[in-house]
Amino acid sequence: MLPTLQIDGHVAYLTLRRPQAANKLTPEDLPAIVGHLETVNGSPGVLVLVVRSEGKYFCSGYDISEVATSSQTEGRSFGEMVDALENCRAVTIAAVHGGVFGGATDLVLACDFRVGVRAAEMFMPAARLGLHYYQSGMERYVSRLGLDTAKRLFLTAEKLDGSAMRDCGFLTHLVDDAAALDAEVLRLRTTLAGMAPLALLGMKKHLNQIARGTADAASIQHEVQRTVASEDLAEGGRAWREKRPPVFKGR
Repeated sequence: MLPTLQIDGHVAYLTLRRPQAANKLTPEDLPAIVGHLETVNGSPGVLVLVVRSEGKYFCSGYDISEVATSSQTEGRSFGEMVDALENCRAVTIAAVHGGVFGGATDLVLACDFRVGVRAAEMFMPAARLGLHYYQSGMERYVSRLGLDTAKRLFLTAEKLDGSAMRDCGFLTHLVDDAAALDAEVLRLRTTLAGMAPLALLGMKKHLNQIARGTADAASIQHEVQRTVASEDLAEGGRAWREKRPPVFKGR
């Protein structure tokens, strides 16, 4: 079944729904996911996107047989989908309840927050399979994990457990089990959805650009001045003085 999108107030949920195949992604899934991301980008009220999946595994990546038989243009489409996830307007959370393999590791790294359980595991078998990975995926590994860890994972195909995934930075949050995962994702998405939208979404975008070396100083300064003149900044100050939660309107 194709991935689905559900929107509930400020939070959207993108769910992988092929558990019988370890949520392996197919060519048909890629435009479906991109379409869902475009829906999120076009929904101003959505501040947080949770990426999750059904069954035992989070995702076993992209079908290697499809990569081998695709043209170069089609072969890059997986990376384009992951780039679209990284560039999603909303803040993204990957809820990693099980194994993450191959291209799915890049999909998880494209998310702003990556919450996983101790029983999770990951590995990147590109070198073992004979596949040179695409540029933006290697850049994500280096910018998120550092050069030495990227080399370790790409060149040796070493498998990591949940604790090692957290230690190297692949996971931003580590919890004990599925119940704790749900609770931590709820806590995190509630926290994020309560932030001032202009500041939250602007800083998410520009932090990613800074990590890639593509930040534009004029664009950042424009967003700074936009928040300085915003109703939300005034509301944030009042709420701080009055010791109450702020009520932001995104303007």
